[in-house]
Amino acid sequence: VQLQASGGGLVQPGGSLRLSCTLSGSTLNSYTIAWFRQAPGKEREGVSVSRRSGGMTYYSDSVKGRFTASRDDAKNMAYLQMNSLKTDDTAVYYCAAGSPILSAQWESRMYRVWGQGTQVTVSS
Repeated sequence: VQLQASGGGLVQPGGSLRLSCTLSGSTLNSYTIAWFRQAPGKEREGVSVSRRSGGMTYYSDSVKGRFTASRDDAKNMAYLQMNSLKTDDTAVYYCAAGSPILSAQWESRMYRVWGQGTQVTVSS
């Protein structure tokens, strides 16, 4: 089972990017899909969690109202639409798949499959 993330790049503050994540070797609807990010010198933090089987999507306070996570289980793909980007959003972004319980869904150790990471740089 593998995840492949793509879509990162350089964008100006206030701009938008859409990240994509493709799952191979299994079916996406079996997994909760999360997006994490890690900025230089900082710990990895959860950005969004999309529960499997049509469950809810949750966002960190730092991105709520600006980022939208979605998934297309038929295509085995997940997306992170990022709007109104800020310089603080600069990080390597990772998609991850797992089956965490609700109370632990923000813990990176609960996800057993990770994409390779894609760099997002927000700068003028």
